[in-house]
Amino acid sequence: MASTANAPGATIIIPTRTVPASFKPIEVRTLADRVYDVVRDRILSGDMAGGEPIRQDAIAGELGISKIPLREALTRLEQFGLVTSYANRGYVVSSLSAEEAEEVFALRLKLEPDAMVRGSQCALVSDHDAAKAALKMLNAKVDAGSPDQGIENRIFHMALIQPGAGRITYALIERLNMIVDRYVRLHLRPDGRNSRANAEHSEILDCWIRRDLRRLDQLVKGHIRETLVDLRLQLR
Repeated sequence: MASTANAPGATIIIPTRTVPASFKPIEVRTLADRVYDVVRDRILSGDMAGGEPIRQDAIAGELGISKIPLREALTRLEQFGLVTSYANRGYVVSSLSAEEAEEVFALRLKLEPDAMVRGSQCALVSDHDAAKAALKMLNAKVDAGSPDQGIENRIFHMALIQPGAGRITYALIERLNMIVDRYVRLHLRPDGRNSRANAEHSEILDCWIRRDLRRLDQLVKGHIRETLVDLRLQLR
């Protein structure tokens, strides 16, 4: 016999019998998880613009679901700063702002350089290979003008942090990079920015692999600061 989780949208089955030690459970994604991905991608791609109200009835009808998993997804999106809830108004897509950019990039400057240095110190050959693959995918998305380039940018940055990061540090920086995603997309719009970003990422990865820690720290800080300087002009 087995029991099931009681939370809305939960579908994970909890076995009560003994299983072999080699058994690896399969990750079960709930309906709320999938709805979260759909709405998040629409916001990050700009299909749902800042200040736009979230029309829950329309989205639920389009996806053929009830509003329960949609509300769960919106609650998670609010935690990442992508939507804002208002009493008697529901949810609205959060707008980009100079104030938020200043705050989130200041936090990145405090956390990411040290985390990448630590990641460089702890990285194995397999971590080097994963980081190289992440940069290759990012460059391909950037060159193709893909809407996924913001996501691939986040994956690359997190690949340099993961080897040396604890669970809490990793989660905090990942959340910051999720919030930054739309700002990165805005930053990359002008001509020439993609080429500059590709060159900076390549140099950062080279120092990270060679464990040139002082230079790595300088490059990461410069990379983050230069993006913020550009954004200050764009968000005036």
